[in-house]
Amino acid sequence: MNGSTPATCGTAPADAVSPPRVVNVHLEDLMQHTEAELAQVLHTGPFHLALRTALSVRGLPLQRVQHHLAHRGVKVGVTSLSYWQQGARRPQRTESLRAVKALEEVLELPGNSLLRLLETGNGRVDADRPAARSYRSLMEASGAVERLLATMGSPMDGGLHTVGHHERIRIGPGRELRQRESQHVVRAHRDDIDRYLAVYRGDPGCDPARVEVAARENCRTGRVRWDRETGVLVAELLFDTRLRAGDTYLFGYGFDDATGGPCGEYVRGFSFGGGQYVLQVGFDEAALPVRCRSFAQVSAGAPRGARADLTLTGRHRTVHLVEQGVRPGLVGIDWDWE
Repeated sequence: MNGSTPATCGTAPADAVSPPRVVNVHLEDLMQHTEAELAQVLHTGPFHLALRTALSVRGLPLQRVQHHLAHRGVKVGVTSLSYWQQGARRPQRTESLRAVKALEEVLELPGNSLLRLLETGNGRVDADRPAARSYRSLMEASGAVERLLATMGSPMDGGLHTVGHHERIRIGPGRELRQRESQHVVRAHRDDIDRYLAVYRGDPGCDPARVEVAARENCRTGRVRWDRETGVLVAELLFDTRLRAGDTYLFGYGFDDATGGPCGEYVRGFSFGGGQYVLQVGFDEAALPVRCRSFAQVSAGAPRGARADLTLTGRHRTVHLVEQGVRPGLVGIDWDWE
């Protein structure tokens, strides 16, 4: 499912010119986000995007990089460096690969982090790159998800990973999950990507045939498949454009449910790490929990850690969590009704 894996509830898984405003921004917050983005693109590639991001994060102009390389006995032209970061050319000759190795030192990157992105030119993840987490490690109903994806002719890696995701969950007066809304920003790590497969899993008693899929912004609904036994639904969201590797895309979508039983948690799984994730859960005034906590898990069967108590806001009755740079695995919020 393209970078983030099924979220589950219940069982596991403008043109007007405005006057300038003064905004207080902490430098370390900006750096954390930028470093997280760099770590993500070093993980997924492609090479030219990783190099360009590293140059931006380190604040080094190409002339300065060339100077540092020359001090290491490596001669490479500014034009070549420019072509490499634009994706117009790929370093392939022995001397060029030596320059890439030196670039890792100049840009203070992990060893072989750029070189391994050059080991394949067709966009496939090679053996030396960190693999994405499988659905099997991230949700208990992984078999149903895999079968539904197969019927849609979709590979397990849809060519997208999350850059930012703001998710809102509404819990109804009967303690049921009524609505899930997503504002999602993704980046393609392969060419010719024009869709996203969103996976939804309801609580026990959920009838996925009655769950409504809503394409809110910059997408439209394609095929929808479900598995009644597990309450899993897969929805194809078609983009308004075709993405190339490195392109980002923002779109909004949602699921309207209210067919399942009482909901006691919401969990989101990530097969790729590095993006920002915000989860907000809102409760109906007639059904307020007595306690809410955030948590993280390495896998669906692992113990829950990083526990933190969350306090409901007064008027809007919501709680939230923010993960600046998610890691592969699961994060979520659970709550007690009694």
